[in-house]
Amino acid sequence: MGHEQVVFCQDPHTGLNAIIAIHNTTLGPSLGGTRLWNYNSHEEALVDALRLSRGMTYKSAISGLNLGGGKAVLIGDASKLKNEAYWRRYGKFVNSLNGKYITAEDVNTSSGDMEYIGMETKFVTGKPEYMGGSGDPSPLTAYGVYMGMKAAAKKAWGSDNLSGKRVLVQGAGNVGQYLMGHLVEEGAVLFISDINEAKLKQALGKYPKAQVVDSKDVFEKEYDIYAPCALGATVNTESINKMKCPVIAGAANNQLADENVHGPMLMEKGIIYVPDFLINAGGIINISIEIDGYNYDRAINTVGKIYNRTLDIFDIAEKDKVHTQLAAMRMAEKRLNDVAKLRVGI
Repeated sequence: MGHEQVVFCQDPHTGLNAIIAIHNTTLGPSLGGTRLWNYNSHEEALVDALRLSRGMTYKSAISGLNLGGGKAVLIGDASKLKNEAYWRRYGKFVNSLNGKYITAEDVNTSSGDMEYIGMETKFVTGKPEYMGGSGDPSPLTAYGVYMGMKAAAKKAWGSDNLSGKRVLVQGAGNVGQYLMGHLVEEGAVLFISDINEAKLKQALGKYPKAQVVDSKDVFEKEYDIYAPCALGATVNTESINKMKCPVIAGAANNQLADENVHGPMLMEKGIIYVPDFLINAGGIINISIEIDGYNYDRAINTVGKIYNRTLDIFDIAEKDKVHTQLAAMRMAEKRLNDVAKLRVGI
């Protein structure tokens, strides 16, 4: 996938088993979250790190950020591994890269974990607000998804009003729950699904009118909008053949199992897809602002631009007769190429 550097980090004393993937630093140092997941194999973890870091390159490029793409995955059970020593040892590995990679929170990591990492390196963002950080990026990620979803609604139905729209949010984690709040506030009909019963219960406590859909039945029902907000590759050949929704707009990374296969499939079926690295960029936009001194108003206004950027991608895709994922990738690649030429004086 054209990565610049991939680093394997292990420490038997703390149980740390990490992969840091740096995809591209043309625009600036790579920034991307640290994901802690109990992967089935080292190979599965490596593939995830490679795909996620590549996605971060496109995410920063299309969002106009002067940052590159990187990602870290930690292999293991979060309930057994997370402690001060574990995170500080990981912070030392991050620091050894001398700023080429800046980390932040992701799945199973928190702003509190970033505080421990920050004891060993300055190359960390998403620290708690009392430390001058931006805190949890989930609210801004969810807001960006909400903005992209409204743009998709405007494309599909001529109005960005989501009142009465049947929306399935697959994934009741932090981002998913904040997104649910926006949808309920606007009057959407909310459906939720998650393999984690505790998260479902928590979401229902906040949004008692939401209807729960069994994870096995997600694509058996009709919705106006499908919002994947958990792990990736849920948009695949099997699911697309079953889908009964005009719009896909969600927070998950790498939603298309194979962008070269499933982007065209969605286009052929007439399903409007908001590219994941475009719609879920709110989090990285938020933490990127922390690097220069965090300002919430600046963050929320910058994330809000996802709305118009999404409409632009729809226009480009229609004009060029390509699927939206390809249109978004071309826009990101053009910026990368233009800046690369600028730096070598071409």
